[in-house]
Amino acid sequence: MKAILLTESGGTDKLAISDIDTPVLQDNEVLVKVKALSINPVDIKTRTGKGVYGRIKEQMPIILGWDISGEVVDVADSASRFKAGDEVFGMVNFPGHGRAYAEYVAVPEHHLAHKPKEITHEEAAAATLAPLTAWQVLVHQGQVQPGQTVFVHAAAGGVGHFAVQIAKHLGAYVIGTASERNADFLKELGVDKHIDYRNQDFVQEAREVDFVLDPVGGDTTRRSLEILKPGRKLISIVGGANEKVQNVAQERGISAANYLVQSSGEDMEQLAALLATGKLKAHVSHVFNLDEIGKAHEQIETGRTVGKVVVVV
Repeated sequence: MKAILLTESGGTDKLAISDIDTPVLQDNEVLVKVKALSINPVDIKTRTGKGVYGRIKEQMPIILGWDISGEVVDVADSASRFKAGDEVFGMVNFPGHGRAYAEYVAVPEHHLAHKPKEITHEEAAAATLAPLTAWQVLVHQGQVQPGQTVFVHAAAGGVGHFAVQIAKHLGAYVIGTASERNADFLKELGVDKHIDYRNQDFVQEAREVDFVLDPVGGDTTRRSLEILKPGRKLISIVGGANEKVQNVAQERGISAANYLVQSSGEDMEQLAALLATGKLKAHVSHVFNLDEIGKAHEQIETGRTVGKVVVVV
C-alpha cells in the first residue's frame, strides 16, 4: 500500500510517499480502506519535532495523521462492532501513533463510529479530531448548560467552527472571535456575537462569560481570565493554561486547565448523530490528493485556514 513516511523531523520535504506492507490486524482492530483524511495543526507540530513527536519517535518511520473516513475491509476475530463493508470514521490512536496517512489503517474498533450516509467521506474525515476536541471540552470538561455564555477564540478555525455549533446545540449564547472577513461565516454557524480580534479588544467586548475555549494560547489565555464569571472555567487545548495562568485563575476564584483530546468511538457516535441531522456541519475549505500532502501541511501553516483541510486517498 501507499503511505506517507516521516523518517526524521523537519520540513515538508521530510514527508515521502512510499510502498509498504498493509497493516496486520491485532486484537479488537478493523482494517479500514481510507477514502479521506484530514490535517490538523498537531500534524504540523509533530512533523517538526513537537506535538506528540516525543511519544512516537522511537517507532520510526512515523506515519502521521489521526483523522480518517473509509470502509472496513477486514475485521479481527475478536472485533464485533463492525463488519466488512461498513463505512466508518474516527480519530485513530490519539495521542499515540495514528498512521492515518496511508491507503489502509488498522484501527481499534472502539475509536470508530459509523459514518452517516448523509455526509461525504471528505466531510466525515474533517469531523473527527476537531469536533471531538470541542465535544469533549464543552460537554465533559466544561459541562456547558443551556443559557450559559460560551466564548470561543478562533471561532472560524478547525476546532472553533465545530465548537460554535456544539455550544449552540447545548443551548448556549456564543461569542466568537475571527477576522472581519469571516464575520458572515460565523453568523452562519450561529454565533450570537462576533468580535473582530484584529480591531477589537475582546476583554472590552465580553463580560460575565461562563466558559472559554482557548485554541490560541499565550497572552490570549491569560487575558481571557478577565472575562470569566467567578467560579467559571477556561480550557486551553494548546497548553496555554501554564502554572502562572492557573495561579492567577485560582486567585480570582476561577478555573483554568489544559486538555488533550482522546480517541473515543462513543463520543464519535454522538457527533455522528448530529452530523446525520445537519445540526453539525464540517466546513471543508481545501482538498488535496495524497501526493500533495506537503501542500496540505503548508495550507495549515498559513494560520488562516477557515474550517478544515482534507486529503483524498
